Amino acid sequence: MNNNVTEKLINGHKTGGLMLAIVILLYILSIPVLVYGIVSEKPVFCVISCLWMFFGWILLLGLKVLKPNEALVLTLFGKYIGTLKGDGFFWVNPFCTAFNPAAGTKLGQSGDVKAPGSAISIAAQAASISTDQIVSKKISLKVMTLSNSRQKVNDVLGNPVEIAVAVMWRVRDTAKAVFEVDNFKEYLSLQCDTAVRNVVKIYPYDVTDNIDTTGDGTADDGSLRGSTEVVAKRIRDEIQSKVADAGLEIVDARITYLAYAPEIAAAMLQRQQAAAVVDARKLIVDGAVGMVELALERLNEKHTVELDEERKAAMVSNLLVVLCGNHDAQPIVNSGSLY
Repeated sequence: MNNNVTEKLINGHKTGGLMLAIVILLYILSIPVLVYGIVSEKPVFCVISCLWMFFGWILLLGLKVLKPNEALVLTLFGKYIGTLKGDGFFWVNPFCTAFNPAAGTKLGQSGDVKAPGSAISIAAQAASISTDQIVSKKISLKVMTLSNSRQKVNDVLGNPVEIAVAVMWRVRDTAKAVFEVDNFKEYLSLQCDTAVRNVVKIYPYDVTDNIDTTGDGTADDGSLRGSTEVVAKRIRDEIQSKVADAGLEIVDARITYLAYAPEIAAAMLQRQQAAAVVDARKLIVDGAVGMVELALERLNEKHTVELDEERKAAMVSNLLVVLCGNHDAQPIVNSGSLY
């Protein structure tokens, strides 16, 4: 048996203004009706007027105001009856209740938290009630950004890496969001953490030989630092596969922070510096050897001087010392013969 709930839209209920006017008008009319019943000694009019005065306000509970990109999931005695979408002034069955289990959940995302030092926050703490504790059951359909805290994850080589990801998401199916999972905001946050760990452990921090990050059995040059777009897309797809049943859509994902964990950051920096020095030295040596070869060829072509093998070796040694040294060479002028 399939118990999945499908979203049903409630249309044709933008009659809030008309219903409000009718209720106000009936309250105004109830006063002369009450007076007429008393004067004419007709208790029926008095009873009707008093009943309306005491219970007529119940109709006002059915008034709902929605702004653009907002929705309201309505239930009637525990049964899902539909979702209000679109901006406007609505009137529905006054016994309907809005349902949103994630209404009071505060995550590190846009629209969910107030600045700690703001006047609203200070006043709320003083009064032991915040402005958001009068919880609105409305569901935002806007694209929101969830920025989870940094996580420490081991990459494919076992090196601890700190990474943070910002996820842009929105509610696509309101019925699934509120009925398929207990709290869709907490569910999304947990799936984001899990997806980041699952993807990061596949990649090395930097390009490494003999590492297969795509699963095709062939080593590639994928890395967290050099393939951020690919890694972010893979994280987005991983999260989307997990939250699709909860009626959520992952619009995009971006890596906002990436670094080695503090305990190995210094060692990795030394390693990178050593690799850079080795690469630079290799380039210098390759260039110096080429220059020495060119010098010997030109001397032979011009017949500028005839050098035996021993003198060629000495010349090569001296040129390599000059070209590969860290400091400027101090020349010694020989005013005598070569021998």
